[in-house]
Amino acid sequence: MKFSKYFISKFIEILIVIFGYIIALMMLFAFKASSQLVFGISITFLVICFAVILTGYLKRRRFYNNLISNTEKLDKKYLVLEMLNKPSFYDGEVLYEVLYEINKSMNENVKKYEISLTYFKEYIELWIHEIKLPIASLMLMNHNQKNKVDKRYEEQIKRIDDYVDQVLYYVRSENAEKDYLIKEVSLKKIINNVAMKNKDDLLENNINFISQVKDEVVLTDSKWLEFIINQIISNSIKYKKDKDSFINLTVNDLPKQVDLHIIDNGIGIPAKDIGRVFEKTFTGENGRNSSKSTGMGLYIVKKLCEKLGHKIKVLSVQNEYTEVIISFSKDDFYKVR
Repeated sequence: MKFSKYFISKFIEILIVIFGYIIALMMLFAFKASSQLVFGISITFLVICFAVILTGYLKRRRFYNNLISNTEKLDKKYLVLEMLNKPSFYDGEVLYEVLYEINKSMNENVKKYEISLTYFKEYIELWIHEIKLPIASLMLMNHNQKNKVDKRYEEQIKRIDDYVDQVLYYVRSENAEKDYLIKEVSLKKIINNVAMKNKDDLLENNINFISQVKDEVVLTDSKWLEFIINQIISNSIKYKKDKDSFINLTVNDLPKQVDLHIIDNGIGIPAKDIGRVFEKTFTGENGRNSSKSTGMGLYIVKKLCEKLGHKIKVLSVQNEYTEVIISFSKDDFYKVR
């Protein structure tokens, strides 16, 4: 807060004071006051006026500088009121009370929104669990009538099931910490589950699934990790080459982390798209050439990895390979005593 601007903002008040001072001088001269008295009163008057202006400025400068400084520092600027002391000047008190009422109203509205969103998420989760039953029934009916039902029906049902899973995990990813349990998990067991889930697609597309994972154990949540790896394997199947396709899984056990490498020799990712594969709804060049792409799979995968404390990165050369690396920390913080 600059004194010059504050002084200018008080221009009208200063003009009124000067006008009053002139009238006072005229009255002194009318009563034939001595020049020494006029001079003394003038000096006293000017000192008092300057002191009043300076005191008002210093009070406001402290308050408004704190307000501006705290607002600039905060990421959540609506919390600035929590960092301010109530000012000692009246117009500052008015501003403080107004900010308090605004903040209170915003908190009430946010709370209503959070409650509404919670109810909506609960409904979506309930709906997904309900819709899973007829999907599972359709899969079982298809399996029992394998030779009588067109293969395309089974493929479309599986796509529906995958998209329903995506919705479920996307909804839960906002509050994933309420739904996962970090413990020691066998990577081999998770990968076997994913392989079994995708075995029909792997066989149909003549993809050689190679797992070199042995007895490695990582700290994670088995349910979330299975979804993450399943999404990556699904992408490898979706963007495979026409022949001699493979998906290879290996583990690199390092001193501070365990890296899971998932490599395929599919069509790869263009260099211009590699930095955006985790963006929401981003499909890129490959997605535009495939009607099956939604751009949500890797976005959800990235989000869940961050919630679980895992790191994930993608390396790729177009028409050669794609490699996804998931890093699991060995931090003692996660260990269950």
